[in-house]
Amino acid sequence: MTTEGEKTTTPAAPAGGTRRTARRAIVGRLSWGLADQAASSMTNFAVGIYVARALGLTAFGVFSLAWLTYGVVLNVARGLATDPLVVRFSGVPDASWRTAAARSSGAALGIGAALGAVCLLVGLGLGGRVGPAFACLGVVLPALLLQDAWRFAFFAAGAGQKAFANDLVWGVALVPAMVVAARVGNVAAFVLAWGSSAAVAAGYGCVQSGIRPRMTQARGWLREQRDLGYRYLVENVSLSGASQLRAYGLGAIAGVGAVGAVRGAELLLGPFLALLMGLSLVTVAEAARVLRRAPHRLARFCLLLGGGQAVAALLWGAALLLMPDRVGELVLGGVWRSASELIVPATLGVAGAGLGSGAAAGLRALAAARRSLRSQLFASACYVGGGLGGAAVAGTVGSAWGVAAATVSGSAVWWLQLRSALREHHHNPTPEVRTS
Repeated sequence: MTTEGEKTTTPAAPAGGTRRTARRAIVGRLSWGLADQAASSMTNFAVGIYVARALGLTAFGVFSLAWLTYGVVLNVARGLATDPLVVRFSGVPDASWRTAAARSSGAALGIGAALGAVCLLVGLGLGGRVGPAFACLGVVLPALLLQDAWRFAFFAAGAGQKAFANDLVWGVALVPAMVVAARVGNVAAFVLAWGSSAAVAAGYGCVQSGIRPRMTQARGWLREQRDLGYRYLVENVSLSGASQLRAYGLGAIAGVGAVGAVRGAELLLGPFLALLMGLSLVTVAEAARVLRRAPHRLARFCLLLGGGQAVAALLWGAALLLMPDRVGELVLGGVWRSASELIVPATLGVAGAGLGSGAAAGLRALAAARRSLRSQLFASACYVGGGLGGAAVAGTVGSAWGVAAATVSGSAVWWLQLRSALREHHHNPTPEVRTS
């Protein structure tokens, strides 16, 4: 009897200890993810504020167009090169991760070089105010995409502290670069300063990882990951492309100043927008780990993730509404008056996006690329339709409210698709995991 009692009670303690250890590991990785996103969002926020104050509303609108174009290219690289890395190589043996990271980063670098050349030619052809900004963006795109690829790779390996350190290096390098750009005093100088500091962080990523990007193996990586990569490409580009179409359309309907006002409102909500942009760096890798170790907890994990972001965005928006005008003017200068009118709809839009991002992480972890693509296409169509339809009816404010309504509707679709995907997984629990 004593022996049987020992056999039944002894495993309980290690199991409980293992669960506690696993929880601590998850909390640790998420904490580093939040720290990294805080560093990234503060960097983006500082750049936006500095440029807005230095250049004024119209020139800031031009900078915003270049920034949004970078967002489109970034999502191309993520869809083809780094999203598959996070889905398939999170928590795998180190040798497998190193091989995949070298090929993935090489693919990101190659995409940056190819699309950077396109931006350079387009910028040279455009001329005027917008052309130089796009030409300079083309020059720095490879460095920007490589820096982002290292962040994906580090989070896939569970080494969020390295991603955090890399973003800190970028932030430190930005300081002297922005000072020099301010002395030049044009949009092109700020774009070059932003990209050159990213090049410093990209080089540091090579040192941190001890890995050299393998551009020669980029084609093989894209071919092997095409079942996920092409769907993620369309999904990601539809997301950033919708933002781009809305920005161009808003500029055509209400003027370039309206684009600057929208960007100013986004800067006020910058910490949460940056968190959403970099969501897959942390949450997809973590959701993939939850799926492999405790599949029944995935839905709860996604709900806590999305709900937490939505609540935090609403609280931040409430704080912004209480902010005195003099503080807003100190932060955004002449952009504040136009941007402050958009705080409420912008906050609701970010809260809706935060809620939907929890479901999106779950769909990515399940490798349910068809369902996530379907959800993103619906959400993007609503975003463009709501943003431009609202602009036609009521200008900049109408566009903001149209986007808020579209984002909340899109979030509902994400969760419906996740529920269906979880049901399918329950009946056929065969998640694909690659380690080579």
